[in-house]
Amino acid sequence: MSLETVFQGLFAVFTFPTVIYMLIGVLFGLLIGFIPGLGGSFLLAILIPFIYGMEPGPAMAFLLGGHAVCATGGSISAILFNTPGMGPNAATLLDGYPMTQRGEAGRALGAALTSSALGGVFGVIVLILLIPVLRPVVLAFGPPEFFMLALTGICFIAVVGEGPLKKALAAGGFGLLVSFVGYAPSSGDVRYGFGQLYLHDGIKLVPMAIGLFALAEMISLAVRRGSIVDKGYTSASASGKGTLEGIKDVFRRWGLFLRCSALGTFIGIIPGLGGDVACFMAYGHAAQTSKHGESFGKGNIEGVIAPESANNSKEGGSLVPTLGFGIPGSSAMALLLGAFLILDLQPGPIMLTSKLDVVMIMAWTIAVANVVAAGIALISAKHFVKLTFLRGSIMVPLVLVLCTLGAFTTHNSMGDILVALFFGLLGYYMKKYDYSRAVLILGLVLGRITEKNLNLSLRLFGGDFWMRPIALILLSAVVLTLAIPMFRALRRQHRGENRA
Repeated sequence: MSLETVFQGLFAVFTFPTVIYMLIGVLFGLLIGFIPGLGGSFLLAILIPFIYGMEPGPAMAFLLGGHAVCATGGSISAILFNTPGMGPNAATLLDGYPMTQRGEAGRALGAALTSSALGGVFGVIVLILLIPVLRPVVLAFGPPEFFMLALTGICFIAVVGEGPLKKALAAGGFGLLVSFVGYAPSSGDVRYGFGQLYLHDGIKLVPMAIGLFALAEMISLAVRRGSIVDKGYTSASASGKGTLEGIKDVFRRWGLFLRCSALGTFIGIIPGLGGDVACFMAYGHAAQTSKHGESFGKGNIEGVIAPESANNSKEGGSLVPTLGFGIPGSSAMALLLGAFLILDLQPGPIMLTSKLDVVMIMAWTIAVANVVAAGIALISAKHFVKLTFLRGSIMVPLVLVLCTLGAFTTHNSMGDILVALFFGLLGYYMKKYDYSRAVLILGLVLGRITEKNLNLSLRLFGGDFWMRPIALILLSAVVLTLAIPMFRALRRQHRGENRA
């Protein structure tokens, strides 16, 4: 693959009518991403019928232009209203919303949008570099490696949780327990179904996150009365210069951005893990490596940069197995395979040779769409921020309607609304009594992946599955993940004894 081919793909994105279709997709993506519970899969499902009769290049620009920026729209609602637009945005709100409460919404949005744009570009560059060597990268990972990756994420429970460690472990344990609801992956038996058909498929992430964070925060806001932003701050302090400061924060912490973008791309390449895992692992990595780890969950800007970098960089990575082998890297990529059939595109070696021009358009569309979406959102940021100063009597009903709509449209089920209400009450009391809601979500996300891949590993490789080279390296990462916080705690204790 020559540089000429790469740049021809970039120029093709800006030709008519491809660029028009991409911009339309971007606008749809920002809107759908902002509304809780819809997300990229929903967007692709409603856009795919419009590509019949279109050329492959414009069609892919239309679809991927929208899908690539859904997470960007979701970060806005997560930061301003504590309402995750998509599952991966649940990691962004952990520090983004506390920043909003203290009048730094503009700064949080500036950092999130800049991280999203640059992360999308990073993922595309990695995708282009990996095209010649796709097969060994994808085939190197099996169930043991997936299990070790998920286990590494579970170990972040001790790092991510705010408040006392025992409360974080209790919340994480409950999250793991919730992940066991529904069909067992090994036997097909229904666990904790309580005779309800809805529970057979388990507890869904989006309505649970909406309840734990958005509804819980609205209950808290109604109880204390006032606005989302604490008293003493003005709208001028939340936007304007604050947005520019957030942009600068990303470049001041370029090392964190690069590490989390690489992590997001890497996890995106691996089919079956998804954006939820990428964002929470990036957040956990940031909390573990930060000099101010104790401030995570209280409004640390690094807690916004890390998940948003991974959130959009994973899109380039998820195209790797989709294009190379026809193996979807996510549920949205599975829908994209359906679009390939409509456009008479065959993923695999043929597409990477005779249809390389379309591949380049797809790759560069993700990069350009992320930059365009971030620009649109940054220009509009000061207007979005003003919503956080509305009185609670106005804001609470508006957000409750948005949350109910988001929970219902996830799977068009009344059960999802009941789940959101239950976890809304639970989230309110968890916040009141200092239990970490973040690690509860983390337990749910990683519990299912861990259980499924542990069963597969034991069946395929026996008890010594962890001796595989990559699995062994990841096991070492697990040990380090547990050892570093313990070492830091002992060092702080030793310093305290010396001062005494």
